[in-house]
Amino acid sequence: MRGSAFFQRAFRTFREHPTFFKLLIVSTVSGGGLLTFSDASPFQGLITESSQNEGKKKKVVVLGTGWAGTSFLKNLKSSSYDVQVVSPNNFFAFTPLLPSVTNGTVEARSIVEPIRNIVKKKPYNVEFKEAECYEIDPVNKKIYCRSNQSSTLDGIEEFTVDYDVLILAMGARVNTFNTPGVEEHAHFLKPGKEILKPRLDLTLQEVGDAQRLRKSIIDCYERASLPSLSEEEKKRVMHFVVVGGGPTGVEFDKRITTFATEKFQRDGIDVKTGSMVVKVSDKDISTKERKTGEIVSVPYGVVLWSTGIATRPVVRDFMNHIGQAKRRVLATDEWLRVEGCEDVYALGDCATINQRKVMEDIAAIFRKADKTNTGALDLKDFKEVVRHICERYPQVELYLQKNKLKSFDALLKNAQGDDKKQIDIETFKKALSEVDSQMKSLPPTAQVAAQQGEYLAKCFNRKELCEKNPEGPLRFRASGRHQFHPFRYRHFGQFAPLGGEQTAAQLPGDWVSIGHSAQWLWYSVYAR
Repeated sequence: MRGSAFFQRAFRTFREHPTFFKLLIVSTVSGGGLLTFSDASPFQGLITESSQNEGKKKKVVVLGTGWAGTSFLKNLKSSSYDVQVVSPNNFFAFTPLLPSVTNGTVEARSIVEPIRNIVKKKPYNVEFKEAECYEIDPVNKKIYCRSNQSSTLDGIEEFTVDYDVLILAMGARVNTFNTPGVEEHAHFLKPGKEILKPRLDLTLQEVGDAQRLRKSIIDCYERASLPSLSEEEKKRVMHFVVVGGGPTGVEFDKRITTFATEKFQRDGIDVKTGSMVVKVSDKDISTKERKTGEIVSVPYGVVLWSTGIATRPVVRDFMNHIGQAKRRVLATDEWLRVEGCEDVYALGDCATINQRKVMEDIAAIFRKADKTNTGALDLKDFKEVVRHICERYPQVELYLQKNKLKSFDALLKNAQGDDKKQIDIETFKKALSEVDSQMKSLPPTAQVAAQQGEYLAKCFNRKELCEKNPEGPLRFRASGRHQFHPFRYRHFGQFAPLGGEQTAAQLPGDWVSIGHSAQWLWYSVYAR
């Protein structure tokens, strides 16, 4: 029994610490116990074969530990890769609860998880480096990094990392629109403000920003309680300003916006629309009315800046290198591959999917359906390609839903007219001429980033299988099929906490809930 327990412990130790197991065997050999086993040639062959396989693994470098990067790491299950993670944050932050950290209902430690805990039991080899990537060299497949440790340590360490596959999941920074005084005086709940140090360009951590905002609010309350302050100064200190209204591309139901506006008014919150911020000083914020052009100065104690996102400098430099200098955001295809660059993927807020238009491929689609080269087709001739069209171009389904058309056939029948003539290329163009109007960019939300990370990980898991048996839609401009299905975002709804234990919820199927019941639904979704 004692020997059996020993081998059980040894096997368990081997699974968790393979290197330690080798030392254990050497120690046991020296005692004479397992001499026959250690001298056996199959064991030596196993080590050699394992080492050779290790050398064949592709090195995947992941930049970022936000929603996209962490979702990729959690869902990657293939042992065919060596993974290296580089990020200024050694943790994942559950960002929907950042406002709760600010007002004190949730502690910061409750919404973070160390990244090493997330990946420690994964089947692939993984290393983590707490550093900031400041340059990407796509030609030589290298990234250049600087350490992100405290300034109390000895200097800044710089190093390079080679990669076979690069995954950009760096997120974005707050867009200040170059408004004077914003970076110096405003608070953020998303990376934006830069620490200006020699040769260093690091973004502040989101959790750290929330804690600093909380401290500033507490300081305002404490200062307002001092007896020496005038009433005018107390009003200024206790006046909080929020600039911005949420992520671009997210549209709430009119019932929610009406309820929120009325609730804010009842709570004494002045919702000011139709004006833009032109300057922020240490004590007041200047706005310009769009209709009249009048400049209004508003005193404040704390200002929170939340006006959308902008591309990080390192991503902007990378875009210049690969021919995307004229674009506002890094562009990928529907498989999240960066356009104009091999073996580089981009996820989350740092990129946008450049969805291909149907009208760009309309002739190729028609040729694929016209197998007999007659130039005129019946509805049945499109049956083989309809599913592939809808998968390759998601705007087709959106157009059908908007126009209440039950199927692709109904779209073609409308173009045929009453005479039911065969469909030629011009009729086909007419049928699909307005489909591309339904193309929309995905909003920069955690929901989108998490789904993209999960999708890419599953593609990596199935890469060897899909190389032999492609599973994606037909290639309309070439032969065969795409290796994978393209990424498709599924919207599961959205929540908007309104304060006072009230929340607005908008879920698929035009389901809207507002009030205390939605608050408890919000709690249940985020409960862990």
